[in-house]
Amino acid sequence: MIKTKEDLCYYLLEDLKRFEGHKPTFKDWLLKRESAYIYKYIWLLRHVEYHKNNNNKLRFLFYFIKYKRLGFNLHFTIYPNTIGPGLRIFHIGDFIHVKPNCRIGKKFSILPGVVIGNKHLEADDSWVIIGDNCYIGLGARIFGNVTIGNNVVIGANSVVTKNIPDNCIVAGIPAKIIKKNE
Repeated sequence: MIKTKEDLCYYLLEDLKRFEGHKPTFKDWLLKRESAYIYKYIWLLRHVEYHKNNNNKLRFLFYFIKYKRLGFNLHFTIYPNTIGPGLRIFHIGDFIHVKPNCRIGKKFSILPGVVIGNKHLEADDSWVIIGDNCYIGLGARIFGNVTIGNNVVIGANSVVTKNIPDNCIVAGIPAKIIKKNE
C-alpha cells in the first residue's frame, strides 16, 4: 500500500523496471504506441492509490478522473490498492478486470481478457490472493475464494476456481496443474 512519497517512488520505479527501464518518449506518444498508454495507466493508478491513502481529496479526484477515462478507453478496470509493485500489462485489446477484493503480490504480469473475480452487478465477499512473480495468460478467469501461490503461470483461457500451490503451471477448464517446478 502506498502511504508515503518514498513508497510512491518505489512502486513507480518497480513498474518502470518491467518496461525495461524506458519511459515512453515523445516519439512513442506521437506514434500512439500501446506501451505509452499502458505506462500512463499504471502511473495514474499509482498516483490514485497514493492520494487515496493520504486523504488528499482534490488531487485524488484529479488523478481519479484521468485514470477512469484512460481505463475506459483501454478497457482496463483495476481497482486501487490491489496490485503490488512491478505490474506489467502486455497489450491493449480485450478488457482486463481486477475486482476490489484482491491482493496481488510483486512482479505481476497480465495479458488482455483476464477477469479476476466476478463481473456481476452484485459484489461477492470472496477474496482472491495472488502471490509474487505470477503470470496470467490471455483470457484467463479467476473466480471465487482463491489463493494462488508464488511463481505461478496460468495458461491462456484457463478458469481457476481452486487454490494453486507455489511454483506451478496450470491450464484448462477448470484449471489443473500441468507441471510443478521444484
